[in-house]
Amino acid sequence: MSGAALPSRIGPYLVERRLGAGGMGEVYLAYSVAGEPVAVKVIRPDRTDPHTRARFEREATIARTISGTGRVARFIEADPFAEQPWLAMDYVPGRPLSDVVKDQGPLSTPLVASLGALLAEGLSAVHDAGLVHRDLKAQNVVLGDFGPVIIDFGLGVFVGASKGSLTQAGMVIGTVRCMPPEQALGELEVTRAADVYGLGTVLLYAATGQYPYDGARWEAVAAQVVNAEIGPDLSGLPDELAPVVSAMLAHKADDRPALTEVTRQCADLMRLLGMSPARARRALIQATTPKDDPTMVLPQPDSPMLDRLDSLERLLREESASQAVNAFAPPSDVESGPDTPDSPAETDVGNGAETLPPPLRKPESEPEPPAPGSGDTAEPAQRRGRPPASRRVADELRKRYATGPALAWSKR
Repeated sequence: MSGAALPSRIGPYLVERRLGAGGMGEVYLAYSVAGEPVAVKVIRPDRTDPHTRARFEREATIARTISGTGRVARFIEADPFAEQPWLAMDYVPGRPLSDVVKDQGPLSTPLVASLGALLAEGLSAVHDAGLVHRDLKAQNVVLGDFGPVIIDFGLGVFVGASKGSLTQAGMVIGTVRCMPPEQALGELEVTRAADVYGLGTVLLYAATGQYPYDGARWEAVAAQVVNAEIGPDLSGLPDELAPVVSAMLAHKADDRPALTEVTRQCADLMRLLGMSPARARRALIQATTPKDDPTMVLPQPDSPMLDRLDSLERLLREESASQAVNAFAPPSDVESGPDTPDSPAETDVGNGAETLPPPLRKPESEPEPPAPGSGDTAEPAQRRGRPPASRRVADELRKRYATGPALAWSKR
């Protein structure tokens, strides 16, 4: 997919540029109809099956209800049943923790404690909604002006969707290194404790630049992860962080602390080191968001990139308008006047007959407004702007609607 041409649109979003790619698919910076920047991730088709799509749809519905935290990128919408499933979330300007550590080295102990407290507090809101991230790792934590934010929430449903997931290209090492033993063993319905483990790998990486397990191939890494006799590699981890991180990386899920306990321990550690949690958060932001970081800046009003988007939007709008006109024009071999009452195929589209494509009808919650003037003697269908049409014309409308984006605005 990385070599594919930049899509002009994904769902209702206009694409500006590619943000990155991974084993699950590609991420794009795109804009909503109102011009709001969003991050849209397109899932690789080979990552999906009917069960996974249905499960993702259920979790996507729940994900919209998450509140009480700014530490998880807000879920906006998704289409799990598209040919290439996609999901849209808030665009979070910043750099992944993995890049920050590679470029600047490990974070200091107070900053790691701040990172742990903030992320644990945010994850608690996710868990309170009955959801689990399942794929926490340094690449999925973005550091910006607000502090750490977890991204790719919801994509975990595709991780471990089948027991063969570990053998899929692109899922190796990077994910296996951060995967709890129960998930590496193939358990599909992991618990909140899986996220506690994943957060433990994030804190270990932030403090040392390494993962709890490593190896040349994913099979070697997975073999260590599932072996209770092989403990995580905590070399280089500051002594002050060792108790909380080692507990989070416990082999048995039941032995790991709750997120509220992680938050409390990290907050206590910050105070022990002479820094309040609020001050530590500010220090974390200052240390990880350089002012000249290009990832922190959206295009300026005179940006060539926005000029390209304007041109593309204009072309798409003109194309949609043209298709809308063509869709409502009667076929050349059908008279444009009203059908005769004795036509055997007559159907009153204005009365909401089933031959009309459903997206063209007003939802039940939005009843058709009455025509101006109660004494109007025009036919009811004409008052509503929907003249009678034969079944043949309605079928033609359906075909044209299905093949073009002209009426996409009517989908609610």
